[in-house]
Amino acid sequence: MGETSTKYTSFPTQQLAHIWTTRHRQTCLESSLVSSVRFYSKGTIPSEVLEEKEPLSSALLVSSLPDDDQSEETTSKEIQRASPLMDRLKRCGSPSDVLELTSQYPPTYKQISSCLTHLCFCSKKMSNDNRRYELQLMFEHPGFDILLQNAMKNVGQMRNEDVTYSVLSMVNLGVPQGSRVIQTFLRTCQENLNNFDEKNLSILASCLQNMEQSNNTDALKEGLRMVVEARLPGIKNVMALQTTMRMLGKDTPLGLKRKLEAKALSMSDQFSLPNSQHMITTMATMEFSSKPLLDICSKKIQENLNGIPFNLLFKAMQSYRELHYRDVELFTRISEHCASMIDIWSKKQVALFLSVYERLAFCPDALMEAFAGKVIENPKALTLKDLLCVVKVYSTLNYDLQHRQQQFLDSLTPALVSYLPEMSSFELLKAVYHLCLLGHFPPVLLEHLLQSSTLEKFKSTLPRFLGNQERMFQTVKMCLHLERPLLPRPLAVPPSLLGASVLGGRAVIPGLSQCLESVIEADMTLQERVLLEGFYLIDGVIAKPLPSHLSETESSGAESSRRIAVVCLLSSSFCYGTSKPRGILALKIRHLKTLGYDPVLVTEQELQSMPEEKRTDFLKDRIFPELRSETQPEAEQLDKNTNQESQTVQST
Repeated sequence: MGETSTKYTSFPTQQLAHIWTTRHRQTCLESSLVSSVRFYSKGTIPSEVLEEKEPLSSALLVSSLPDDDQSEETTSKEIQRASPLMDRLKRCGSPSDVLELTSQYPPTYKQISSCLTHLCFCSKKMSNDNRRYELQLMFEHPGFDILLQNAMKNVGQMRNEDVTYSVLSMVNLGVPQGSRVIQTFLRTCQENLNNFDEKNLSILASCLQNMEQSNNTDALKEGLRMVVEARLPGIKNVMALQTTMRMLGKDTPLGLKRKLEAKALSMSDQFSLPNSQHMITTMATMEFSSKPLLDICSKKIQENLNGIPFNLLFKAMQSYRELHYRDVELFTRISEHCASMIDIWSKKQVALFLSVYERLAFCPDALMEAFAGKVIENPKALTLKDLLCVVKVYSTLNYDLQHRQQQFLDSLTPALVSYLPEMSSFELLKAVYHLCLLGHFPPVLLEHLLQSSTLEKFKSTLPRFLGNQERMFQTVKMCLHLERPLLPRPLAVPPSLLGASVLGGRAVIPGLSQCLESVIEADMTLQERVLLEGFYLIDGVIAKPLPSHLSETESSGAESSRRIAVVCLLSSSFCYGTSKPRGILALKIRHLKTLGYDPVLVTEQELQSMPEEKRTDFLKDRIFPELRSETQPEAEQLDKNTNQESQTVQST
């Protein structure tokens, strides 16, 4: 590094000093050997400069001001207080002000961190446009070069806390991460990592979150993992633990994740509401779902819903989805809270919540009812994106507004029609598809979708989207064919857009065939894996002859037997926590009834959760509930007679 090379302190001889091998030391400054003397962008400001950083970074930066609160010795505090630079620094309102000040009063090695931190703090408070302009001025200011030169020369004398705050500030300001000054600070962090206290490790972890992959950052992350694991028993601060967990990320070994989980559980009595919210998003970042931790944090959230702003509550809901966490009571309470905020939140915000509920496969009844009323009042207040979201959610969750259902659907139609000039062909297909799931067939939208000019656009669909497109067209075709809505003129989906009929990709359910064969009686017939209308796969169709007195009263063209369609499916086909079918299954049931079948639904989980000897009785009760009702009085009478006999014997 020539004359500006930094005098590095020797490696610490404490525990874990062996982390940094010769190979690591040789790669530490690889990028600095080819970097220019200048420390930042080559003529332009990097695009990352304007990106939003994690809230923790801002909190850490703010906490470093003023610098005199963080000095180690009383003498240093007095010097800092008396320094004209530190007095004036607090009054600087822009990066340019800070650089003018440092040009007039060169900072000491104890003051460099405060100057860099205040540069970042000033820019954080600005709007994007102002921030872009001020950062451009900062990068062009000669005082910025001098400040970074000074930082690099004095990094060896800085306290660990100042080193970590400085590198965090420089990264957030947009100083290129491969530059000499950043790499010098990273090298210093590597050498002193074993001496970092809990706060230093938290600051470094926050910084590494926003850094690109490189030899130095990878080495630091690996070293930090080892240090954290060794020091885990001694961590006392919840925020520090969470920051470190986020930095360790999804690639953390499972064993270390379990240790972090145990540590968090041991500190759970310290969790504040913000801690609970942050822990949920932290687990999502780590891709690690701990039900005990989630239960604790969710209880805290449920008890304090009125104190949580929209953004934080929405992030928590997104994290629940990513972690596959479900809690009926919690989701119901949040739904009721959202419904109470219906007049305060924007329609876009409510639509976002509906969307995340739909992805959770949970039907938020209170919110759905409240928002439907707002849609009926003024559907044109919704944007196209929000309208498509609403149609999708209500159809996918199969929500029935009872007496308001038709009014709700009728209010959506003109709003969607008004957006036809702006809709892409695929958006139009999705709108029609979801309306068909709801049993609603607006002629204008159908005609627009099925006109030749629109259909022509679907021929250029990319292969990865083709399967979904064909499935939606097949559904529209089945609805038109089976439900025969009243339209001004006949409409049909061209066969070229339907794709090939497939017998279903789902494998045969183990043991189901044998159980179905055991259920049927001598006068019944069983057909397995039947494909109806080339679209609906039925696991088993049982034909049961009708009683003679019923078949004689039926008209000559009617069926003389009852047809039962047994469908085995996953529990995810129902809204979570209920037996209510979701959209596609609800449509299948509707069409099976139209075709003259009595649908009987059985989940794979139900069959697999019970012993094999009980499956036949379970299926028989589900398929023929009338047999159970006939035998039940006999069983009750038998029990009654037995009890009477027992009482007679006892009295005798």
